[in-house]
Formats: sequence, C-alpha cells, structure tokens
Amino acid sequence: MSSWGFLVHKTVQQLAIYELPKSIRPFFYKHKDKLVYDASRPDIRRSKDSTEATKHFIDLEMFGKNAVNDMPLGWEEAVKKYTKDSLLKYGYVPYHVIYIKGKLTEAFRSQNKDSILFYASDIGHYISDAHVPLHTTVNYDGQFTDQKGIHSLWESMIPEIEISNYTLYSNHEAKYLKHPDQAIWTAVRSAAALVADMFMKEKEVSKSFTSEQKFRTQIRKGKTYKYYTSEFAKAYAVSLKNSINDQLISSSNLIADFYYTAWVDGGKPDLQNLNNDYSKADEASLKADLKDFQKNGLIATDKLIAKKATAIKEEY
Repeated sequence: MSSWGFLVHKTVQQLAIYELPKSIRPFFYKHKDKLVYDASRPDIRRSKDSTEATKHFIDLEMFGKNAVNDMPLGWEEAVKKYTKDSLLKYGYVPYHVIYIKGKLTEAFRSQNKDSILFYASDIGHYISDAHVPLHTTVNYDGQFTDQKGIHSLWESMIPEIEISNYTLYSNHEAKYLKHPDQAIWTAVRSAAALVADMFMKEKEVSKSFTSEQKFRTQIRKGKTYKYYTSEFAKAYAVSLKNSINDQLISSSNLIADFYYTAWVDGGKPDLQNLNNDYSKADEASLKADLKDFQKNGLIATDKLIAKKATAIKEEY
C-alpha cells in the first residue's frame, strides 16, 4: 500500500508551518525546505525497512466489526487486547503517531535541532496518512470490490490534477492537545467514515464510462498495467466534492497541533537558540508568505514548494 502522494505530503507539511504560533514558527519556517523535502522519507524507507509499511495504516476490520470505536487509545492496551503480532500485521498508524510524538517531545526537551527536524517531518507524514480513508480498511486498493487502483486515484492522481483548484489555506491556529491520542483517533475515525462513499461514487461514476474511457493501459517490463484515465479521475473528483481538499487541510491542522503540543510538553524551549541564522530577510519572507497563504495564493505566487518548477536541492 502506498501513502498519500508526495505532492500532498509535502504540501500539508508546509501549510502546517503557517499555523504555528510566533514562538516556534520562525524555527520551522527557516527549515521549511528540509521539512518539505523530507516529508516523503517514511515512504522511501519502506523499500529498505520491512517493519515500515504497517506504520502507515490500520486495517480496522481485522480488529472487529466496531474496531473504529472499540480499539483502545493506548498501545499497551491494544497489545493486550489484540496481541502485538496482530497490530504489526494489520497496521497501527495512530499508535505510531503517539510514539513519534514522544520522540519529538524529547527532541525539544534536549534542544537537539537535527532530532527536532527529523521527528517533525516523520510525524507529519504519519498524521497525514491517518487522514487517508483507504489507510483504514483492508480493502485499501479496491481489490475486493473490483475497483483496483482506487488508492492511487484518490490520494495521488486527483490531487495532482486538481491541486490548483484547492483551498490551500486554513484559519486554524495551532492548539495544545490535552489528549493527543484522542486527537489522532478522531482523525482515523473521520477518515474511515468516508470509505463507503468513496467506493460507492466510483461505481456510480463508472456507469457513465466505457472500459476504454475509464482505463488506459501501459506496458512496463513486458507486463501490461491498467490505470484510470484523466477523464475518469476528473469526473470522480467532481463526485467527491471537497472531501480530498478537506482531508488535506485537516492533516495540516493536526500536524501544527502536534508540533505545538510536543514543544509545550518538551518544556517550551527557546528555539531562537537553535535558529541563530534566522535573519531580517527570513522574517520579511515569512510575512510575505503568510499574506499569500491567507489569500490562498501560494500556488499563484509560486510559493508552494511541492509545486515549484525546480526541485528542492538537498542542502542538509
């Protein structure tokens, strides 16, 4: 199972920075290119780390009919109820988010700049994965309902086609989470609630397309693969209304909340000590970005890093 497309992972990471309070926003803004660049790192790790994949999802049906409401908030309680082997097999993204939150909190407490940036980008990735509906079901790619390919259609293909039409702005201001475990589970439940409608609308839209109009084929390494067409993707996007955009914004909001919460729980360290190279030019750039963000103008002003024509250079 793949994760939310790199475009969206990088986008929500950038948007979250603008929602942070003044006490920590300059630090995150100064390192925004690194945070955005590293947003896809957990997906890249999957090719080398066999334990990585199930950190990105949770197949709720495998834990019982009402697992979305019945599963314990804490890892230890979940292990007692379902066994560790089951969680490692069928996914445990909400529990992993809390684990990484602990790592980020400790990084703030020790004022370790590299660790803060490392765990900040990681937790942003896992939080956004928890907002993907198909990361909450064993039928993650429509393989059991003759809808194979719907996963990448929803999380990658449609956003890449439609992102210029999205609202990439939120008036959300990062808040302290008294119960971060409840917060991430709320996100998982909200995502899971969208699953049935996603499958139903794919079937409905399909009625207006022939097989040739709905799919395109491509030969790779001697094998023929079938993909949804752009025309179908656009029609499906219309039927979904704002649901993908809403999940994108919810992701960025929660990422900002977790950043702020980890900083508070880490003792509210003065990040200026780790940000000595933050200049007046950086401050002016941040102010300009905030204005464009508030006007939903990041794409129009070529400030959405994930959409820039030139790739981010790895400077770290």
